Amino acid sequence: MGNQVLLACGMAAGPLFTIAYLLEGAGRVDYKPFRHPVSSLALGRAGWAQVINFLFAGLLSLIFAMGLWRVGPSRWGALLIGIWAVGLLGAGVFRTDPVSGYPPGTPHQLPRRTLVGALHDLLSLIGFLALAAACFVFAPSNSPGWAFYSIASGVLFTATMVLADAAFKQRQRWADLGGLIQRVSLTIGWTWQTLLAMRILHT
Repeated sequence: MGNQVLLACGMAAGPLFTIAYLLEGAGRVDYKPFRHPVSSLALGRAGWAQVINFLFAGLLSLIFAMGLWRVGPSRWGALLIGIWAVGLLGAGVFRTDPVSGYPPGTPHQLPRRTLVGALHDLLSLIGFLALAAACFVFAPSNSPGWAFYSIASGVLFTATMVLADAAFKQRQRWADLGGLIQRVSLTIGWTWQTLLAMRILHT
């Protein structure tokens, strides 16, 4: 597989993942995008669609990491993108626990997490941290604009993920906005990956 194809996978992963979860959320009657996490779309009868979405995005990102390993400016950065990809794959294999009252009839927060739910959270966290770190690793550049954008993306991605986590833990101030904050965070992260792929493709 050519390097350009490998890098193009990194450019496609984010937009495809985003379009998929937006369509899935719009089709769920009791699902509230502003409140509920993207991972909750993997629950219920139609949950298979979000599982596939996680796995496909993870596979595309893993292929992208292979391309970065071959041609990118940083082997460490490629490794971090690979860890981010594994986190996405893990999020697909291990489904999240119900949270924030979805699916209907479940509590806002389970008294105890299940093993599967805990693995989902752990692998997702590792993936998020790896992507945030990758923003900083790929920041050094001859372009001050790219350096600033990468650092800002890493900071904002981390900050919004922390807020989203607080919301899903039912902190009163943020609980009703957890889904929205998480979507902002994902958009920051995926946009950065897409632009990184475009940047390397055109160098």
